Amino acid sequence: MNIPFSRWYRVIEKRKSRRRFESKPLKSKNLKRIESFCRDFQPFTDARSVLVTHSPEKVFKGAIGAYGKIKGAQAFIAFIGDMRSRRVHEHVGYTGEGIILEVEAMGLNTCWVGGLFKPKAVASLIDIGNDERVLAVTPVGSAPERLSFEERLMAGFGLARRRKPLSKLVIGLKQSEWPEWTKLALEAARLAPSRANRQPWRFHVEKDSIAVAVSRSSVEIEPVTSERLCCGIAMLHIELAALHYGISGSWIYFGPPLVAKFDVG
Repeated sequence: MNIPFSRWYRVIEKRKSRRRFESKPLKSKNLKRIESFCRDFQPFTDARSVLVTHSPEKVFKGAIGAYGKIKGAQAFIAFIGDMRSRRVHEHVGYTGEGIILEVEAMGLNTCWVGGLFKPKAVASLIDIGNDERVLAVTPVGSAPERLSFEERLMAGFGLARRRKPLSKLVIGLKQSEWPEWTKLALEAARLAPSRANRQPWRFHVEKDSIAVAVSRSSVEIEPVTSERLCCGIAMLHIELAALHYGISGSWIYFGPPLVAKFDVG
């Protein structure tokens, strides 16, 4: 399917992860739309998404991130990867972020959860192959307009870390020489969600390309695999911004710690 790049690009800046949801089932039309989109948006053969119409609270392990435990959601989406693939983590990140941006564009709310959940509990609710694994999930629902006490508290005290400026994330071509599409793409990538908001990516800019790599500091903190999933999310943001500007390109893949390069040349 064609990526609805302008629709998703508009969501990038305004989207916020939410962990408190109204305790009511999703409308039937929304469930059908999400199910259909999960089925249709599969840009890679090693990554897929499945909507699960069960409360996700039992699949989480205690507190989730800075904002506490997820509550109230009546459905969630599982992001599944074929572990035989060398690119599975970045592909799941890319695919999952597309699903999340579509759900957000529908007016619903989400939250990436890549660590503190029970993969076996999720797998028991879906059909999953022998070589597949649930790598991440997101609750889906309608969050109250007003932030919860925990969400306000953490936002007010800055416990959800501020994002790094591009000057600390980018090497290569001087910023004064960046094409306009490059500026938009890098800013979109900077806004991509990541585990504990660590922004584990670094970017190398050339005139006709942006390369994505896992930062050395992130490799030292936790396994490269989860960081490559976050890089997959940033990859989609780069491509969306480029397409929104009218620039198309293709991804060229590399081995660790490099991930891939978006080439428009």
